[in-house]
Amino acid sequence: MHIVVLIVAMMTMLPAFAQTAVQSEAKPIKMVVLGDSLSAGLGLPGPAAFPARLQKALKDKGIDVDIANAGVSGDTASGGRDRLDWSVPQGTRAVIVELGANDALRGIDPKITRQALSDIVSRLKTRGIAVMLCGMLAPPNDGRDYAQRFDAIYPELAKSFDVPLYPFFLKGVAADPKLNQADGIHPTAEGVDIIVKNILPTVEAFLGTIGAQHS
Repeated sequence: MHIVVLIVAMMTMLPAFAQTAVQSEAKPIKMVVLGDSLSAGLGLPGPAAFPARLQKALKDKGIDVDIANAGVSGDTASGGRDRLDWSVPQGTRAVIVELGANDALRGIDPKITRQALSDIVSRLKTRGIAVMLCGMLAPPNDGRDYAQRFDAIYPELAKSFDVPLYPFFLKGVAADPKLNQADGIHPTAEGVDIIVKNILPTVEAFLGTIGAQHS
């Protein structure tokens, strides 16, 4: 009799267990975009900023993500490192790092930028968080030597840490007056959409590796 009661009780509970499992699987991937004003969306309404537009583009493809905008205008790579712990909360599974543009604009020694970005990637990986790097290119007025040293940071770090790299965050948008605001630096809403369109395949592949690791 006790066995029968136990079986009936277990059968009653199974739907609840199944529902809990489905809800767990259905949770969106928590991602953070750690960046500066380029990804933060300076001069744009929140829904037009890169993280929001990327989230929409991914969801349109059936990829459920919850992307936090951790962009701070004027931030350097060192600034991003200094605020890393509170910018990337527990439960985050993926981080897109978009930093370095302000370093190049200020002519900061590439060694400093490299070390800061290296620290960011290393600390995130230690926490078990997947990382994707967005590269940046130094402006022409920095000189050839500086540009060579700066531009090499991103591919070398991506190779060293074995993380995916999107070579140039502003690809297809940089230096195009129609796609940038009056300052000639920050993308318009249309510019952001082009960035999202261009970067989307890389982000999809990045998230695919995360799904495989947790399957």
